[in-house]
Amino acid sequence: MIRKLLSQSAPVRNKRDSKRNYEIQRIETFSDGVFAFAVTLLIVSLEVPKSFDELLTTMRISFLILFMIWNEQHRFFRHYGLDDIWTLTLNGILLFLVLFYVYPLKFLFTLMFREMIYGSNNSPYEMKQSQVPALMMIYAAGFIAIYFLFFLMYLHAVRKSKELSLSGIEKFDCKSSMYKVLIMVIIGICSFITAALLKDNLAGFAGWIYILLAPAITIYFTFRNKIRAKLFPST
Repeated sequence: MIRKLLSQSAPVRNKRDSKRNYEIQRIETFSDGVFAFAVTLLIVSLEVPKSFDELLTTMRISFLILFMIWNEQHRFFRHYGLDDIWTLTLNGILLFLVLFYVYPLKFLFTLMFREMIYGSNNSPYEMKQSQVPALMMIYAAGFIAIYFLFFLMYLHAVRKSKELSLSGIEKFDCKSSMYKVLIMVIIGICSFITAALLKDNLAGFAGWIYILLAPAITIYFTFRNKIRAKLFPST
């Protein structure tokens, strides 16, 4: 439903690429079902949240991360509409990782905000300091894998640019998205290495590496958009 509404609000396109912007494919419908199930697991899991604060914290932070993943996948299929075996395979692995990613994601953020949710020393979520590096590495591995899959999907779209009849600016934008997710992969790798190298009581700082995402992507698109304006001045 959300994909359909977003597609209907898209600007009018010419006939050669109308399929890429308006037809909702079965792969997208199936993906939406998987994401909806992941959100259900994330927010409700097998138990009702123990407090309203727990519900809000889980929804605000964890749901935002899942939405970012869904939005990236949505933008890819709306722009390129690929449904070949390679795209289906990559998307299938992506959906599997999203479901696998839910519980580490929920555990990590519930652990981070356990005192705010449950109060001091009342949290049912506990872990040893020696386990923190492993948790951060699991989270980073999931993050890296998901966005590396997006990188492969965009790379595949670039290689299929003639078949998709991509214009020069569309191919440029596809490459821009490809390099953007590659930046995200690199930051995830930095977080993984930080968690692996730091001592147990400092491994949690690996999570702060992700703050670099916003400035890194902003700087990247600032320069990328300047190049875009020079190459395609009439757009």
